Amino acid sequence: MPPLTEAIPIGWRAQLDPRPRLKRLQESANAIVQIVVAATAAYSFAHYLLGHPAPLVAATVTVSSLGLVRDARPRRVLQTVIGMLVGILVAELILMTAGSGWWQLALALLCTMTVARVLSAHAGFTIAAAIQAIIVVVVPAETPFLRLIDGVVGGMAALAVTALIPRNPHKAERRDAAALFAALGKTMDTLVQALRRGDRLRAERGLQRARALQRHVDRWTDSLDSGLSIARISPFLRRAKSELERHDRVRQAMDLATRNMRVVARRAVYQTDDRRPRVVVAEVLAEISRVVRLLEDALDDIALEPAAREAGKAVAARLDPRAILPDADLGEQNLIVAMRPLVTDLLTATGMTPDQARACLPRL
Repeated sequence: MPPLTEAIPIGWRAQLDPRPRLKRLQESANAIVQIVVAATAAYSFAHYLLGHPAPLVAATVTVSSLGLVRDARPRRVLQTVIGMLVGILVAELILMTAGSGWWQLALALLCTMTVARVLSAHAGFTIAAAIQAIIVVVVPAETPFLRLIDGVVGGMAALAVTALIPRNPHKAERRDAAALFAALGKTMDTLVQALRRGDRLRAERGLQRARALQRHVDRWTDSLDSGLSIARISPFLRRAKSELERHDRVRQAMDLATRNMRVVARRAVYQTDDRRPRVVVAEVLAEISRVVRLLEDALDDIALEPAAREAGKAVAARLDPRAILPDADLGEQNLIVAMRPLVTDLLTATGMTPDQARACLPRL
């Protein structure tokens, strides 16, 4: 039986536990390699081939544009690079016309952030431009616009390593998918127990879990979008593209399923008002939960999709409230009706079209 609360490790033991630190390092290893290679390559190109004495900007642009964040899609990297180049260009123009000093720094920041804010709605774009403007004004350079060239070199290096040393798109999105399926599974298990026991407190806990599912969907959406963007330009990830597209199809269906799960959870709370067990409804929801687990297994092995589809069809064929609960009240029958869109979404996740999935349901 799922607990109403979950234990959270605290105290000095949790602070000294090396496992989260090692996991964090493992997850960032590829990003670290990307940054080191790109920054070194940009610096070496600007210094040894272009003859720039201290190409600081070439290295800082690569580090800032790549970063350690999960979202390493080329579009985001390019946006950050453009933001930094805007900061360099505006600051160089002010430096040429007004010289350097404290008020020139203030003017450069004001102009840079104004221009950047007009060009992009993303706060990171403006901050990246402002930081590069500070470097240009504070750190002297003998040749005008030399740092602009360094910035272009750094940006090209960042985009190149994004394609040539790509971050593993499968690892991040599969981790996010697992988090979503785990959270959905806990939600359904909690509601099953609540309905079996007529436990309103547990049903409310299930509703809370259902409302928290969207953040897992959003994280999976971001990592899939990032992975697909990288796979489109990386010659090493072409084979991964079709698999990521299949996962994105599942993700779209699961997004709708989690929304319908919230409807089911709300109706389950209403049904536990009288504290009476709803065993039949609970068993139907438990069968739907098993379909969800089969769907997660099918993410790693497409050969398991037919099994998930057949299990979903078997559940769908039973979702006639008058047949399952002929003597039940209207509220209990409506709970079964609310499960119909949920099962339709799960069948869509197995590869069926929405029309095919709806055709598996008995007519009401």
